[in-house]
Order: sequence, then C-alpha cells, then structure tokens
Amino acid sequence: MKVRFTDTTLRDAHQSLLATRLTTEELVGVASLIDEVGYNSVEIWGGATFDVSVRYLGEDPWERLDRIREQFRKTKIQMLLRGQNLLGYRHYADDVVELFVKKVADHGMDIVRVFDALNDFRNLEKASREVKKHKMHLQVAISYTTSPVHNVEYFTSLAKSAYEELHADSLCIKDMAGLLTPGEAKRLVKSIKQNCPLPLEIHAHFTTGLADLTYLAAAEAGAEIVDTAISALAYGTSQPAVESLWVSMNSLGYVDKPNLKLLKTISDYFSTVRAKHADHDVSLLTIKPEVLTNQIPGGMYSNMINQLKSQKALDKLEEVLDEVPKVRKDLGYPPLVTPTSQIVGVQAVLNVLTGERYKIITKETEKYVLGYYGTPPAPVNPELKNRIESKGSKAITGRAADYIEPEVLSSREKFKTIAKSDEDLLILLLLGEVGRKYLVDKYEKELGIDFSLISDFSDTAIVYPV
Repeated sequence: MKVRFTDTTLRDAHQSLLATRLTTEELVGVASLIDEVGYNSVEIWGGATFDVSVRYLGEDPWERLDRIREQFRKTKIQMLLRGQNLLGYRHYADDVVELFVKKVADHGMDIVRVFDALNDFRNLEKASREVKKHKMHLQVAISYTTSPVHNVEYFTSLAKSAYEELHADSLCIKDMAGLLTPGEAKRLVKSIKQNCPLPLEIHAHFTTGLADLTYLAAAEAGAEIVDTAISALAYGTSQPAVESLWVSMNSLGYVDKPNLKLLKTISDYFSTVRAKHADHDVSLLTIKPEVLTNQIPGGMYSNMINQLKSQKALDKLEEVLDEVPKVRKDLGYPPLVTPTSQIVGVQAVLNVLTGERYKIITKETEKYVLGYYGTPPAPVNPELKNRIESKGSKAITGRAADYIEPEVLSSREKFKTIAKSDEDLLILLLLGEVGRKYLVDKYEKELGIDFSLISDFSDTAIVYPV
C-alpha cells in the first residue's frame, strides 16, 4: 500500500506558527514549485485564512483563492470548512451555507474538509449536501480528543455515520492538539478500516512530539494519507516535516523517493519568508508534553497569554492552565478546536481572574450550554446548566441552524450599496463589522465613493449572536 502526502504549508502551517500572516504574494510566489512535488493535495484556504486576510492583511480572500488556484495545474487544492460555522464563529443560516459552498465551487475548489467542533454531525448535514451537490470531494473530519467518553468505538461510530449518512468521499482524523498516540492511532485506524471502506487521512500537530511516530503507526495500520508541512514551517504547533517523513516512509516501502532538491528549494523560500514575520512567530523551541493533560492547542494557548497580559495577570497562567480541564469537564468534554477552544479558554480565564468559578459566564458559554453549538459529547454539569437556565433561557434540542432565519436575501438588499458581489456579501455575513470596514476601505479607494453620504449605510454594521 502506498502512502500519500497532503501539504498544509499554505494554510495550517502558517496559521499554527505565524498567526496566519503570510500574504497572498508570499504564497503565490512559490505555489508553482509546490505543484511539482507530487502531493495528494495542497491545503490552501479555509480555517483562519478568510478572517485574517480581511482583518489584518486588507486582502480579499476570494482573490487569494483565485490566484493560488491558477498555480496548481497538477495537484488538487483543498480547504477546511467548519460545517455550519463556515469560516466564521457562529452558526449561519442554511441559505448562507448554500451560497458560500456554491461560491467555493465557482472558484475552483477540489476538496472540502468539513468538521464540527463537537462532532455533532447535524452541524455538517447542510454543508456536506452542498459540497456533494457541486461535485466537489467531501472529506469529513472527526475532531480527535481524549476523555472518559472518547474511545475507539466512539470515533469508529462517527466514521460509519460520515460514510452512511453524510456520504463522505474520504475521512480524516483531525488531531489538532497532538494527542493521538501511536498505539491508539494503530487501534483506531484498524477499527475504522474494518468498518468503513473510505480512504483515511491523518491530520496531527507536532505540539506534543508524537505526530511523526503516530503517522508511521497509522500508515502501518492502513491509513492512506498524512498531512505534512515543508520543514521551514513544520514542527512546533504545526505538522511534521514532509522531508524526513517522506524519507522514512520510503525506507519502509510506503512511498517512492522524494525529490529532496525541489523540497529544499521550497523550504529555503519559506525560511526567508518566515524571517519576515518574526513578530508573529510562536518560536516554540521544544515540545509541550503537558498538552497531553491540558489539551490546549497552540492558538488557544497564545490567546490566553494575550488575555492575561492585557489584564496584567500573566502570573495567573498556571492557574488558568489548571482551570481549563475543569471547565472542559463541566461543558461535557468538547474537543478543543474553534470555536470550543475559545469558549473554554475565555471562561477559564474569567474563572481565575474573578476568583470565583462562573461568577461571570460569557454569552458564548451560555449559548453552548443551551445547545446553540450542538450536543456535547457528555452531559453538561447540571449545576452550571441550572444556573444558566434560571435566567429564563431555555435549552434547544434540535439542529441549531433550524433556529436561524434565512439571511441572504434580506442582507443582499440591506447591503446593496457596498456588497458588489456575492463574495462581498459573504465577507459581510461571516465577519460582520470587520467585513464592513474592509469593504468600505476597498470601495472608497477603488471607486472614490464617500459612503458616509449613502443614507442606508449607517445601519449596516452587523450585530450577530455568537
């Protein structure tokens, strides 16, 4: 059996190491060389790239997709989509999901990897149907974590559901914190392959130092694809380096020899680019085995550091790290990935800073407990749930998106003075005020229009639930 490699350098690698700050020009500059490597696919879009392009780089994410798409003639491109959350931070109405996936297809996407932070597949139903409708490859990713309720049987059941109910074309085990051990990987892959006929991909971060060995064990058990990054943007909180893993896999007979000269050229390019982004570099010089206990992925860790710094409370970091697993237990052991990592992290910080657990409960935590993100893997702490419901709010039990009114037609009319295309409209819908400010700046420069003179523009700031 041959093993194939998916390259994450253009998306997850720089999201994990450089706060997603690589520009479109920096990515396009080397894309044609990456196309020559012989990857199974290249992840170029999705995750945080949509938000950061607009929020911090002043770039059009749709233009980024188009320009990188042009460079890949031999290799399939793929993206990461958060199911009903799309690339934002809340659930969106079904008509928004329909429009977004259609535009993704229009712009030439080949593979869409969808996942839900809670592994509640009701949150993947709509996006999955739309991906299939538009003839793209649907890969369903299962968010991996460890807890008293997460085991091989649990994840195998999800894999079968992804195949039988969502009609996935392939599966992915998404190990965002590097928690998957080689032994568990072998058991999990064997179980999934025995129960599901789909190709299986393993996506792991190197944070705990396990991912290389985990990939080898997974390949031995029958996994066909592993996610890697070029060495200049590998390791730390990113993926394992493709060069060393490819050589290792070749020595075991799983893959043909790599073109190390070509890979070195690409790595040298990204070494130069990385040096330009030193201000955002996580610069993790060692592994973090403590993540095996607290399960905090890299992005969540840096967010908590920034929160504590802003409150001049960095000395409370160890207390917060101890509080995170407790909050996670109270919330039913959610995997820590966007948006649940932010929900748990912020609540843990507040619990420590106020000196009393749940003295202040964020709106996001309330929404989570009331079911607006889906059903947690285990029951929520009854005391916490009663406390939130005592305010008069009632929990929902159905699919969260069923409680959201259609958004596209009303928004298209409301924002007609600034949304010049469906792509613009989606920037507004997904990013709210951040998207509005970006489009104002874009069109004032391009068209010379003073939007302050347009009467219906003052009320276009979007205030949306989490």
